[in-house]
Amino acid sequence: MNRTLFVRALTACLAGLLATGCASNGVRNPSGTGVTVLKSDEAGFVGGTGVESQDLVQVSDKMARSVLNTPQIRDAKGTPRIVLDPVENSTRFAINKDIFLTRIRTELNKNARGKVIFLARDRMKTLEREQQLKQVGSVTSSSDPNVVEFKGADFFLTGKLEGMTTRTRKGVSDYILYSFQLIDARTSDILWEDSAEVKKQGLEDAAYR
Repeated sequence: MNRTLFVRALTACLAGLLATGCASNGVRNPSGTGVTVLKSDEAGFVGGTGVESQDLVQVSDKMARSVLNTPQIRDAKGTPRIVLDPVENSTRFAINKDIFLTRIRTELNKNARGKVIFLARDRMKTLEREQQLKQVGSVTSSSDPNVVEFKGADFFLTGKLEGMTTRTRKGVSDYILYSFQLIDARTSDILWEDSAEVKKQGLEDAAYR
């Protein structure tokens, strides 16, 4: 092959790689469709009747705004401390249920301007280990290592996902209720509660992980 033919062949090869997402031997999407980048709150061409990313964004945004408007948070004299309690998933979809609380917490930490503080209870083993290292002098401490300063919770934020499914020869229909609560850690009173609901229908079911 002379130099001119080689350059032409190489150019055609590179063009083909770019058109297929630079994957020569990898898995390709049907009909040569490349990867499509979507916004997290945007419905794409791949989806089902269950919990999708757009549902997560819409629901968690609504809950974060609603929490901030509850009097116990909005009018608090101090800074309330909140612990996340795992979400209960009673739907038929095997999803990462706690991602809702993670996003609510993230939105509040980003936008609440210090109105609330979340306690890292999921990191207690790490925190206790650090406390022990300070007490025995293995690591330095800027304060008295024998004084435990772990704070207690004022409120627990939790939620529940519930669903109803209808299936016929024409397709499948799913209704999902997303409900969240703010619970007083001292009295167990439900101080705030809000919900969102979504109903979808489709011809085919989808697998969720």
